[in-house]
Amino acid sequence: MAATAPKSVLFVCLGNICRSPIAEAVFRKLVTDENAENQWRIDSAATSTYEIGNPPDYRGQACMRKHGINMNHIARQVTKDDFLSFDYVLCMDESNLRDLKRKASPIKNCKAKIELLGSYDPQKRLIIEDPYYGNDEDFETVYQQCVRCCKSFLEKYS
Repeated sequence: MAATAPKSVLFVCLGNICRSPIAEAVFRKLVTDENAENQWRIDSAATSTYEIGNPPDYRGQACMRKHGINMNHIARQVTKDDFLSFDYVLCMDESNLRDLKRKASPIKNCKAKIELLGSYDPQKRLIIEDPYYGNDEDFETVYQQCVRCCKSFLEKYS
């Protein structure tokens, strides 16, 4: 029997230093805990150029450490290739969604299904608010939302 190609998911937010690297790390841990790492290609990116080359926000890193989750990412911007190579592009809010759909529209053979990560939330919290101007509690809220949404997404597509 031939090996099936891994599924792929790209998590996206504005700067790729708060929400999307948290979602990436959460999803990576969930997949690892299920011994399914070889079945998924996982990454995160930004719609903007603001933070390219920077590590995740220190408050997000602290939140992830508190939950025992490794976070290792350097911010990058979404590329044309991402729309051609990822199965799913999951973003955090309507602004991200508009930006991604605009960037994807001229691309022929766009493979990616572009959606809000919050559309998988069993608690129906559609938007994952940017915690950048907030406090540690806001990062914890993002973490909890990402856990719920990523678990639901993984259950649906595993």
